[in-house]
Amino acid sequence: MSEPVLSVRNLKVEFVTRRDTLRAIDGVSFDIAKGEVLGVVGESGAGKSVTGLAVIGLIDRPGRIAGGEIYLSGMRIDNLPPEELRRIRGKRIGMIFQDPLTSLNPLYRIGDQLVETIKTHLNLSETAARKRAIDLLAEVGIPAPEKRIDAYPHEFSGGMRQRVVIALAICAEPELIIADEPTTALDVSVQAQIISLIKRLGRDHGTAVMLVTHDMGVIAETSDRVAVMYSGRIAEIGPVRDVVQNPLHPYAKGLMGAIPTLASDTDRLVQIPGSMPRLSAIPPGCPFNPRCAFVFDRCRVERPEPVRHGSQAVACHLYDSTATETAA
Repeated sequence: MSEPVLSVRNLKVEFVTRRDTLRAIDGVSFDIAKGEVLGVVGESGAGKSVTGLAVIGLIDRPGRIAGGEIYLSGMRIDNLPPEELRRIRGKRIGMIFQDPLTSLNPLYRIGDQLVETIKTHLNLSETAARKRAIDLLAEVGIPAPEKRIDAYPHEFSGGMRQRVVIALAICAEPELIIADEPTTALDVSVQAQIISLIKRLGRDHGTAVMLVTHDMGVIAETSDRVAVMYSGRIAEIGPVRDVVQNPLHPYAKGLMGAIPTLASDTDRLVQIPGSMPRLSAIPPGCPFNPRCAFVFDRCRVERPEPVRHGSQAVACHLYDSTATETAA
């Protein structure tokens, strides 16, 4: 097998406060291969976005990477000096944020922002950079790019602005793109177009994509594999079809059971009782144990490590062959 584009090993991210040190990410590990889309899903506060920000080196103080390693095509990047990481960011790693208005400067024309980014990372003249900017706008589906390139961000709709942000993210042909909730603020028809665009990146450019979202519909439509996160840890990871159709972790089962389907005529959807714990109150053992219907004594005291189960890996004592207790 070829070397993964992104390899994260035992990543830990902490936020230091006056009272305590809060661990937002606690031992996350995963790989993303060339041309693969890995969906990262979970409730708000699960650690999805923080994981993406840690990979790209944008954890602001008082946050810090407290442990683990991050490799980009075999090169470790989490311990690089800020200036060297800044050169990698944008050229080798692209970022698509949830709100395109926070990514685009409202005072500059779209073309100026694209040309500046292209010239920063590629050795091109002003004319060549502008031509590439027009080609990129056409590739992401902006109509009449020769005219729209001189427009300001406020002259674009939300969906068109998101397309411009995607053009900015891919302008230097990065190896990896981190997309943080790229379809949340868009209507359903525009969502479908953005999803199609992200899928095409992997197919046509061989770009690895880390897609962060809380929308299982987007994950099922876009991703090759999915990682289900809970309280800063990966509860389950595997091929998207297997995780959606046969989830193993009780939390993943609850998530999938909460998705309405046309084939089902049930009156009520599955409900997961309670809510995700605050970072200052994560319980010992498995963090999901207060909400789990299958909890037993071991779950309350011992943290489950991921174990292989078919094509999936699941962090749950129910699938640990060394478990001797039965669910209560």
